Order: sequence, then C-alpha cells, then structure tokens
Amino acid sequence: MTTEHSPEQAARHWFSKSLDDLGHVEQKILEKLVQRKTVSQDVNAEFRSDLTFGQRLADNVSRFGGSWTFILVFAAILVLWTGVNSYVLHKPFDPYPYIFLNLMLSMLAAVQAPVIMMSQNRQAAMDRLDAANDYKVNLKAEIEIMGLQERLDHICNEQLAMVLARQQEQIDLLTRLLMERPDDRAE
Repeated sequence: MTTEHSPEQAARHWFSKSLDDLGHVEQKILEKLVQRKTVSQDVNAEFRSDLTFGQRLADNVSRFGGSWTFILVFAAILVLWTGVNSYVLHKPFDPYPYIFLNLMLSMLAAVQAPVIMMSQNRQAAMDRLDAANDYKVNLKAEIEIMGLQERLDHICNEQLAMVLARQQEQIDLLTRLLMERPDDRAE
C-alpha cells in the first residue's frame, strides 16, 4: 500500500502522471488531499460577498419582477389606470387607446429586460462556480474512496496470507501426525 507524502507522489499514484501534467484544479485537489484539508466551499456566500450595489439591485428587481406580487400589483395599476382614464376623469390625461400607458410599459420592458438578463448571467456564473466546486469535491471523494479501497484490499490480502499460513501450518501438523501414527492396518 502506498502513502503519498507529496502532491507529486499522489499525482503519480492516482493519475499516473506528473503533477505538472495535471490541470490547475487537479493540482490543488492533490495538495489539499495530501494536507488532509477540505475542498468544499460555500459558493453562495463567496459569490454574494463580491456583488456590487448595482448587481444586488438587479437581483432584487429581477426577483420582484418575477413574482406574483409584481403581477398582482401591476394588474391593479393597469386596471386603475384604465378605470381612471375611461370612467372617472371627464378630461382624461391618457384617453383610450392609452398611448401614454403604452409608452410607460415599453420603457418598463426596455429597462426590466436587461436587468433580468444581468441577474440571469450572474446566476449562470454562480452555477458554473457551483459546478466547479462539485467537481473538486467529487474528485477528492473519488480519490479518497480509491485510497480506502486500496487499504481494504491491503488488509484483505494480509488476512488472506495469514489464513493461508495457518492452513499450511495445520496441513503440516496433520501430515506430521499421520507420519508418526503407527499403521493400524498391520494388526
């Protein structure tokens, strides 16, 4: 059984390559493995700590713009707008066909769409970080499992060798007993 004392030895043992032939991520994983350190990290906390005010604002706008609260509030504003301009005011400021309302909706859509896209782009970036973290954790776990399997194989081989040695001792003892025993057939 091998025990790796350096990342180079671990690279040769687990990947059959030199450390320099491995990717940056794999090198870091082997260093953490040799040092017996964890590789998992809270990607959400790390990602959110680097957000600017504008990015947080875009996320909040996107979150609110995709909620039932927004839809209900927006529907109420539309009903109120059309009701006031059609039935309440004698001289409406935006008479039917509500050209000013259409302008406001177009401007809202023109601003809201890029904000939502910015938020989705950040979500995609966070998903990539999360996938990279999953890869690191899975790679280290796989190497650890292979190491455990190797240790189990080593223990099983040692136990098998001990059992075989004891069986051989018993066979030798039985053979010796049979040789020393007087022949019962002579009588």
